[in-house]
Amino acid sequence: MRFMIIIKATSESEQGCMPGPALMAEMARYHEELARAGVLLDGSGLKPSAQGWRVRYGADGRTVTDGPFTETKELIAGYTLIQVRTREEALEWTRRFPNPRGEGLDAEIEVRQLFEMEDFAGVDGVEQFSELQARHG
Repeated sequence: MRFMIIIKATSESEQGCMPGPALMAEMARYHEELARAGVLLDGSGLKPSAQGWRVRYGADGRTVTDGPFTETKELIAGYTLIQVRTREEALEWTRRFPNPRGEGLDAEIEVRQLFEMEDFAGVDGVEQFSELQARHG
């Protein structure tokens, strides 16, 4: 089972402020623990939305809007992707996730399970995704 730990954006992360050395060290230790346990798949921070864009789909086609985007509560600042045996194991790992803003400050992470190919059994077109995943891991 794969789970994504989503770190919510803040006004600081949207301004491009980097975490301090103590928080970076704490995050590094946590990710090292995940790696030693064999559950870490990936993890990274995202640059501010000012350096991104959105593509909106509509009846008239697609439109591209450059960032920044004002509603930080809708944005993510980073993620960690883990693979574990159970939901409970994922919950235990996420309870240990360091406060992304630093201890004592308000922050929030969100955890979402990823779909697996077997979740789409019987859905037309899923064979192409399965083949792609087999070729590219």
